[in-house]
Amino acid sequence: MNDATRSADAREHAPEVDDGAAQILDQRYRPYGGARQGLAGAMCAVVGSSVRFTLGLGRPARHKFLPWLAVVVALVPAIVFVGMATVIDIDLISDQFLPDYHEYYLSIRIALFFFCGIVVPEILVADRRNGMLPLYLSTPLRMWSYLVSKAAAVALTLAVITVGPLLFLLVAYTIEGSGPGGPIDWLIVLARILVAGAAIAGTVTAASLAISSLTDRRAFAVVGVILLLLGTDLVTDALVEIAELDPRLYAFNLGDIAAALKDRIFGVGTPSSLGGRDGSPTQRIGELSTLFVVAANLAWVGAGSAVVWWRYRRIVASR
Repeated sequence: MNDATRSADAREHAPEVDDGAAQILDQRYRPYGGARQGLAGAMCAVVGSSVRFTLGLGRPARHKFLPWLAVVVALVPAIVFVGMATVIDIDLISDQFLPDYHEYYLSIRIALFFFCGIVVPEILVADRRNGMLPLYLSTPLRMWSYLVSKAAAVALTLAVITVGPLLFLLVAYTIEGSGPGGPIDWLIVLARILVAGAAIAGTVTAASLAISSLTDRRAFAVVGVILLLLGTDLVTDALVEIAELDPRLYAFNLGDIAAALKDRIFGVGTPSSLGGRDGSPTQRIGELSTLFVVAANLAWVGAGSAVVWWRYRRIVASR
């Protein structure tokens, strides 16, 4: 049987191919033809996707509810103040309708703790649980750049709560006519808002990510973050205010020491600028020097970063 006969016989006995069935028409390697952005592009991509993930963008509605609830709780009072400044012809400052910039943080503290406790743990835990961490590390990303990207995403998201409402408040003062006296003063206030918001977001981000790195269970991470934020507050208040111990113990109070740094940025919070009764929490924190307050916040950031780095080095070494 010659070759022509064999080919004809093979075609005759070949199974019929359905025109609608999938067929492999070509198999070959095709290199990536797009722009190569390197490490910087990879980090920006991780930051962007992590922010979207944290805020629930592109995810089902149940993932949007909690983060946006925290944002709304933080923003609503400031939006109300802006509306009052626009439609009510009264002196909002002298009549105490508007809080001062540093005082408004008391209104967002619960929203900030809620956001950190419920939402932030998932940004690290999810990658470890669904196996995405090895895939990230197979790209130009390395461990340090992956963790920096994740921390930047959390800090940017928290800035929506720590900076956004204060910007609305600045608008309210400006519209009402009781805001900064001129362009330079206005820019100084704006800079203080940005720096104070970034300082609080940075300290809380490091602590929250440290707790989230210690467990692969999201529920445990949530409980750990909430206990860290609220537990340090209750314990240090009891030791300093009730037991009358050294006020430097407030360095272990994550919420209060971050708030103290915010006050120093706005030029308040020192003994000479504080009112109120002697022995109050505000007065006791005011006894601390600005250098001590800054050092305590840097210690929180350093300790949190060290825990995250130690934990992820162990994870990579075990794979």
